[in-house]
Amino acid sequence: MCEFCMKHGEGEKWYLQAKNYSEDMLSDIRRQKFVAHFADDELIGREVADGFRELDRIGKFPWFIRNILIRMFTRRMKRIHFGQVVPIEEIERIFEFVNSVVRLSCICRKNTIGLERRYCYAISMGPKGGRLLNIFRGLDESYADALEDERFECLTKEEALSALRSHENEGLCHTIWTFHTPFIGAICNCDRSDCLALRTTVIHGAPILFRAEYVAGIDNGTCNGCRQCMGVCQFGAVSFSAIQGKSFVDQMWCYGCGVCRSACPANAIKLMERADSPVAADLW
Repeated sequence: MCEFCMKHGEGEKWYLQAKNYSEDMLSDIRRQKFVAHFADDELIGREVADGFRELDRIGKFPWFIRNILIRMFTRRMKRIHFGQVVPIEEIERIFEFVNSVVRLSCICRKNTIGLERRYCYAISMGPKGGRLLNIFRGLDESYADALEDERFECLTKEEALSALRSHENEGLCHTIWTFHTPFIGAICNCDRSDCLALRTTVIHGAPILFRAEYVAGIDNGTCNGCRQCMGVCQFGAVSFSAIQGKSFVDQMWCYGCGVCRSACPANAIKLMERADSPVAADLW
């Protein structure tokens, strides 16, 4: 179990606890201001661009200074805005108790590729987007139904799951995100090339998201050696044995997103509990 499961899930998967999505948590003024901050496209855009530049700058520091700065950064992010990789099966379980899903544009993609891509999904226990959507809009709840804002698409849970499966087929991994931990307010769909979160965690070694509670494994007898799984792994965890003509997963690098399964025509890839992996059980 990751440390959030111990702190915020009483030893169970913290992101499957309805209390961590509670509308009551949004009565916190500090959290409301933080959520509203994300609705300011221009401001967030500048911050994302600054974040990319800062990561490149820190990477040039001596290793001991870089490590200190990274630890401080990760500790702060765990309190404010931290994520975890979650496979599609767990998203389905989350959708059993959330009541609304709102799709909105991904700030990272706007700044890295200059295009709008609606890969982010706000999730709420409240109906019609709940208090979370009202905060994004900057409205008093009593006026929420009076304004339609094309930036925010209210989806049914079935529509959202269909879209998330499509993102998985694109090779994107699903992540959940806190707005002042432990409140969970969003699902994102990330890749290493365009997302600040994965670039920060995987490339720059400054973790701002946990690995999933799972790791992938490939059945050697079923694998046909097509290597298609290698092309979609965002974490460099899948390799190929030329001698055996088979792919295999290095579970020390695997984040357990399960995206490789969608690319496998032989259905040779399964997820297993991270706790059952001898090499990955304590890697988060």
